[in-house]
Amino acid sequence: MIHENMNRRSRRPDFIISASSVPERRHSYPNSDENTGYTRGIGAAAGLRKIGVNLVRLLPGERSSWPHAEEKEEEFVYVLEGKVDAWIDGTIHPMKPGDFAAFPSGTGIAHCFINNTRRKVLLMVGGQASTPDNRIYYPLHPQRRNDMPPNEWWHDVPKQELGPHDGMSNPLRRRMSSSGSRARAVRKL
Repeated sequence: MIHENMNRRSRRPDFIISASSVPERRHSYPNSDENTGYTRGIGAAAGLRKIGVNLVRLLPGERSSWPHAEEKEEEFVYVLEGKVDAWIDGTIHPMKPGDFAAFPSGTGIAHCFINNTRRKVLLMVGGQASTPDNRIYYPLHPQRRNDMPPNEWWHDVPKQELGPHDGMSNPLRRRMSSSGSRARAVRKL
């Protein structure tokens, strides 16, 4: 009798979810036709309110976001599948499954993740949930300031010297060059 009770299954609680049951969404920035991967908000779906946890799937040629730094939110990226280039302050750092990158708040370290391979990449991306007093900085996209409320732009970001990489994937760079509308990287800090 005890053995029978131990094997009986009950209904799973709402905080145990299947990632595949969470819809994927795409993101693009205002005034841009670039999509920045597919995201599943698994943390929110399981009920997390103070921590954001997302699965981000990057197809070949996609990047996770525009290079950015956040003032008050800590972020992390863990590579689950594939090989990805971590763009950190204008320098590329290759990452593979099992690699982890942490971005402490307030450092001004700008980052994004670029898939320059022919296979998909799967990342676990997380950090503190967005707060109203957080500010963000886009070193290569200063025009982003015009799409944001003034209090959300991090105007006094700690200065970081940027390396030569433009923050784009190879296919995106070719597309932008061929269309004649290649964005120029502005290096004002």
